[in-house]
Amino acid sequence: MSGHSKWSTIKRQKGASDIKRGNLFTKLSNAITVAVRQGGGVTDPESNFKLRLVVDRARSANMPKDNIERAIERAHGGTEGAVEELIYEGFGPGGIAVMVEAITDNKQRTASEIKNVFEKNGGSLANPGSVSYLFKKKGIVVVSKNGASSDELLSKGIEAGVEDMEEEFERVIYYIDPQNFSQAKTTLEGEGLAVLSAEIIYEPTAFADQNQETQVQILKLIEKLEELSDVQKVYTNLA
Repeated sequence: MSGHSKWSTIKRQKGASDIKRGNLFTKLSNAITVAVRQGGGVTDPESNFKLRLVVDRARSANMPKDNIERAIERAHGGTEGAVEELIYEGFGPGGIAVMVEAITDNKQRTASEIKNVFEKNGGSLANPGSVSYLFKKKGIVVVSKNGASSDELLSKGIEAGVEDMEEEFERVIYYIDPQNFSQAKTTLEGEGLAVLSAEIIYEPTAFADQNQETQVQILKLIEKLEELSDVQKVYTNLA
């Protein structure tokens, strides 16, 4: 298992804005809607893995139980057809590759807002396929060490079929093939590990270095994109 810190890079890019977005519950409600639709209308998180991941995120964000249940009921009621999940691609300052996950009921509005943010922050919206080849989907499960040794955690990770493991203070980050994500997460939980978070991300196949000034500009672009109500997640290949 490798010792490089992919997690620190990913976390640095995705951390602070998650806390300060005032419309986080709206974003989570939309994600629940799409998860129910993509799960064939299944509203039980135990039978719909993508819904389970979103509900876990909602609970971690202290989203009230009533809000979660209303979002599931709304999706089950058939209104989810107006909402869809889209990927936008672009270039940030210094030519950094940017992937934007969005959920929207108005593609024209969302594309216009995202394009505007790119252009105001030194970037540009690009055509589909322009940067997606620089990323691959990857499952990430973060667990608490709870006093377990590195060897124990490595053994449990191998048993669950993870591809890579990284330690960070009192946490361990497992990297997992998305095709094996559901089973691996279930196995890790069955091993008694306390899962702090679990998600499927777009991981860069290679990271790009930039000077400090450009890094600040890129992080500002990420922050402004994540402030948009339709944007769920933003990924870059910034080192």
